[in-house]
Parts: sequence; C-alpha cells; structure tokens
Amino acid sequence: MIKKLAKSIREFKTVSILTPVFMIGEVIMEVVIPLLMAKLVDDGINGNSGEGDMNVILVMGAALVVCCILSLFSGFAGARTGAKAAMGFARNLRKDMFYKIQGYSFSNIDKFSTASLVTRLTTDVTRVQDAYQMILRIAVRAPIMLIFSLIMAFLVNVELSLVFVAVIPILAIGLILIIKFAHPVFERVFKRYDDLNNVVQENVSGMRVVKSFVREDYEIRKFKTISGEIYKDFSFAEKVLAFNNPLMLLCAYGGMLVISWLGADLIVNQGTLTTGQLMSMTTYAMQILMNLMMLSMIFVMVTMSRASAERICEVLDEESDIKSPAGAPLTEVADGSIEFRNVSFEYKKGSGNYALSDINIRINSGETIGIIGGTGSSKSTLVQLIPRLYDVADGSVLVGGKDVREYDLETLRDAVAMVLQKNTLFSGTIKDNLQWGKLDATDEEMTEACRLAQADPFIQEFPDKYDTYIEQDGTNVSGGQKQRLCIARALMKKPKILILDDSTSAVDTATDSKIRKAFREEIPDTTKLIIAQRISSVMDADKILVLDGGKVVNFGTHDELMKSSPIYREVYESQQKGSESDEAVSAPVGKGGEA
Repeated sequence: MIKKLAKSIREFKTVSILTPVFMIGEVIMEVVIPLLMAKLVDDGINGNSGEGDMNVILVMGAALVVCCILSLFSGFAGARTGAKAAMGFARNLRKDMFYKIQGYSFSNIDKFSTASLVTRLTTDVTRVQDAYQMILRIAVRAPIMLIFSLIMAFLVNVELSLVFVAVIPILAIGLILIIKFAHPVFERVFKRYDDLNNVVQENVSGMRVVKSFVREDYEIRKFKTISGEIYKDFSFAEKVLAFNNPLMLLCAYGGMLVISWLGADLIVNQGTLTTGQLMSMTTYAMQILMNLMMLSMIFVMVTMSRASAERICEVLDEESDIKSPAGAPLTEVADGSIEFRNVSFEYKKGSGNYALSDINIRINSGETIGIIGGTGSSKSTLVQLIPRLYDVADGSVLVGGKDVREYDLETLRDAVAMVLQKNTLFSGTIKDNLQWGKLDATDEEMTEACRLAQADPFIQEFPDKYDTYIEQDGTNVSGGQKQRLCIARALMKKPKILILDDSTSAVDTATDSKIRKAFREEIPDTTKLIIAQRISSVMDADKILVLDGGKVVNFGTHDELMKSSPIYREVYESQQKGSESDEAVSAPVGKGGEA
C-alpha cells in the first residue's frame, strides 16, 4: 500500500526529503540549547565561587541566540517544504485516481458507486494528505528529538533518566490498545460516508421529484438515519481516542514530578547534581514526554488515515477489464456493418445469469435498425456491446468485419456515436457541449448537426443562441431540447454507426418524424440503431429487432413482423388503439354531445 501511494510523490521528492532534513536541524538546535543553558547557569552565573563570569555569560548567550535563530529558520523551512510536499502529493494522488477512473469499463464503474468515488477523491485524499504532512514533519522530528533527548539526559544523569525507561512502556501499551479499538471503527465510518454522499447526491439531483411527490420528510428521515449512524461511530471512536491525551499528560507530569523530587534530593542531600544540570534535565524531560505525546498523535492520525489509504488503493488497484489489445494497429473501422455471432452476456462473470443469450444478427452498413422490447429485455445492453462498453461472455461482436476486441478502443469508439438512455449535458455553452463530438468543429458544422437533430430552431430562439449557457445536467432546457442537443452532439462525430437508446422519448411525434427523415436523407451511409418504445419511431426502419428475455424473438420489416410476430403485433395494436382514443378525446364535440 505504501509503495502504491508513494508513486504519487513524483516531482515533490526533493521537498519531501528536505522537510525531514530541516526537522533534524531544528531538533539538533533544541537539544543543544539546554546544554548551553546549563553551561550558562553553572559556569556563567554561578561560576567563580558564586560571583559569576561575564565572559562565559556573553559567549553562552551569543551561542543561545544563534541556536534559537537556526532553530527558528529550520522550523519555518520545514513547515514550508512540508506543506508543499503534502499538497503536491495530494494533487498527484487525485490526478492518478481520476485518470484511473477514466479508464474504467462500465463493469468497473458498477463496482464502485458514484458517491463512493467522490468520497475517495475528496475526503479520503485529504486525510492521507494530512497524515503525509505529519509524517514528514512530526514523525521525523518526534522520534529523533526523543532519541537525542534521551541520550543527552543519560549523559547528564543516568539515575534520573531511568524515569523515562519506566514511562515509555506504559505509553506504548496504551497506544496499542487505543489503535486496536479505533481502527475498525474508522473503516466502518468511511463506508458510512459513501452512503451519506449517495443519499445527498440522490436528493439534490432528484429534488424536483422529491418536491413533486411531497417526500421531503421521508428524505429528511433517510438523511437523519445515516447521519446518526456516522455520529454514533465517530462518537465511539473519539471516546476511544479521548484516552490518549489523559494518558500522555499523566505520564508527562508524573515523570516531571518524579524527576523534580529526585533531582532536588540529589542537589541538596547528595550534592551529585548541579542546579544547571537539573534545569537541563527538566527541559529534556519535557522534550521527551512532549514528543511522546506527538508520537501518540501521529499514531492516531495514521490510524484514521489508514482506512482512507486502503480505500484509495482499491481505486488504484482496480484494473479495467476492457483494454486495447497489445500492439493493436490504429486502423480505421472499414464501414458500419455489425454482426453478432452466438453472443451471450452476463453482468457478473461466472454467475450463469445471462442478460443476453445466443444473439445472431447481421446488419449491413447504412441500414436503419429499430429495436423494441419490454422493460428488462436487455435492449440497452445489446447496443453497449458494439463500442465495447461491456465485453461479451461468449461469442463475438464484429464491426466493419472485425471483432471489436481487436480494435484499439479509441479507434472503435470514435467510429460509434451513442446517445444514452439518460441524456447528460455538461455545464458550459451549447457550443462547448457540441464540441464534445468534435473539438475543432466550425460554427457551420455545429449548425448543420443541430439542423439534422431538429435543435437549431429552438436554439435560434435563445438570446445568446449557440453561446447560451447550459446549467449542470441541462436543468435550464426541457427534456426534449436536451435529447435533441445530445443527438446533435453525437452527429458531430460523423460516425459510421449511430446508436439512439430511447433518445427521442421526450420529443413529440412530429419532431421525431423529422429527425428520422433527416437521418434517412442526410446520412444514408451511417448505420443507425434506434431503440424506441413507440412503434411509430421504428416502423419505417429497414429492419426491426424484437427482444424478449434477452433473446431475439423476431427480426424483419414492419410488414413481416405484423404477420409473424405476436409480440410486435400486440404492441402495435395497443399503441394504435391508444392513439385513436387520444384523437377521440381531443376531437371537437358537436351539438347533442356527439363528436
């Protein structure tokens, strides 16, 4: 885990090394200062039979000033380089995680919830960053100061220094027990944070639904429940950690009292200790015990950040199950032909629960294929196999006569434009969103794509036209407008294969008809796959695919399916009856109440 995280230090290695060096310099100065103080008192103030020695006082005083300045400089420099190293490490770590996530396949993303990934990129990285800064500074300073102070204390007086030998094991046992009980709680807490973020994300993104169903109270209770669980876990963890400070203070002040009592006896009754030596011993005692407290704080911080580090490494260790084959040539996709050969698919490998089974279809380049089926018939799953968003479990999918697993991923996906079932627009102008399809697109190309998608008319009505700002997720445009902008964005790629996954459901039938007419006339060479719930959206397609239970039950033209497919005929007739009923209701009523 440490090796994995250490890779994110990179260009901040120099400042990461300099920080401990500055800390060591600060420690040396702080260890030397008590010796100079003892020399000042014993040889300067009490020297020459109690009359004092001004030369010693001046020399020792000057040395003390120099040491204090060096200590101050080292401490400041260490703090500065430590902060830079920690911030840089966190920046690289977030970047590494974000880049890793970009390479995930759909199945990898399914493994982590969106809320969990956000928590790991923010809260968890911040905790690891704080721990790293503390390790560079305090974790170096505290043990070195402890060792140096112990050595100097034993050099001053062995008898008094044995007090530390008795105190240190008590502190060590206490810390081990605290960490043992606290770490599992923190692991549980961070998982609760994922749940909390998920609740908040769902609530905020679905605020319109919450308000329309008057479910604010329910959402508040749900938030209160998960927030209360985090409160209970953190309260327990903090109660365990609360033992740390009293234990440290008990050992620190207890040790100070014992040293003062024994030291006074050595000065007054035995005469084996000078006043200056007792002062230096008191200072070393404070340094030793305070640095023991710092070490305990480090252990607490590391305990808290360890759970975060493990969660970060889970993201970094996750390998995408869909990659470009090694040495795959960057050959263009020959055409828009598609073939499914004995294709089966399961979301969880080895589960035996197939979402698609024995799919065998041949689609010629330039054809328009309609796809219909009931909810859960795996229509979206079928088309997601074409650009390799998922990989087949059995069989093969061919695009342009070549297995999709043989293509470079970028080459394959550049040839396939997909408008997903859930339309997503990004914050920015309409132009910014269209340029996702083609970064260097001209205004004419954007206008043409929007004309085909029937988006240009409503764009022209906006005051800023194509420079109109789109809010996050397109909240300031209607559902139909959002769908047409997403279709235009896909058309900007000039793809060989265009997939519309129920992408005109919010568009009226007249506009839907215009979009299909534009596709038929303007992009005849592009293979078009249209998933739809309305038969009217696909009945003029070259062929229509009927899915049921993850299997192809029929494949043919509208006229052929009306004769051979009970499922298709039933859906068509039910929708026709619905249309006739709507027309009857909307027809003007004459005298006598007759339509």
